[in-house]
Amino acid sequence: MPLTPAVRSTVGHLRQARAVPTVRAADADAADALARELLRAGFATFEFTATTPGWEELVASWRREFPRAVVGLGTVTSPEIAERALAAGAAFLVSPFQVPDVRPVADDADRLLVEGGLTPSELRTAAERGVAKLFPAHVGGLAYLRSLLAVLPGARIMATGGITVDNAADWLAAGAFSVSIGSDIAGNAPRLRALLDG
Repeated sequence: MPLTPAVRSTVGHLRQARAVPTVRAADADAADALARELLRAGFATFEFTATTPGWEELVASWRREFPRAVVGLGTVTSPEIAERALAAGAAFLVSPFQVPDVRPVADDADRLLVEGGLTPSELRTAAERGVAKLFPAHVGGLAYLRSLLAVLPGARIMATGGITVDNAADWLAAGAFSVSIGSDIAGNAPRLRALLDG
């Protein structure tokens, strides 16, 4: 399906970022601190998650304070969460699996929805909407990503799950459109930035 200019712009931000950190924390204060660490290291595109208590106000406050940052919300599993995220100002939505009932919400708001999948069919469906999330990527590894891209040439696939600062470059070299790094990002943002810029 053709991408709207707004969705295409967000896809461009994800491509430029190459690594899209997932800010998952025990509470909003911890998530805010980690996000500020990322910003200082040069990351202006990342996602908070709906599993963090207080995520709504966190997204809204970042939208107000850092309007140039491209902040999305991950772990979007229902239309209700999607609507709340978009109302708070999320630039894009990410789900760990297929969420057909969220697609109309994202479409109506003209926002990118990055749906997760593991099989070629799931990833094809998601990629046609802009960007697909290969999750959990570590299950198949680099060889599986290469096999997927052989049958889905040109598909924009974000590898997520088991991606670390040390192996992120390997996933990008294997053809990942971008990578998402979760637990390994804390304290490692400057090193990741240096690796990507090097």
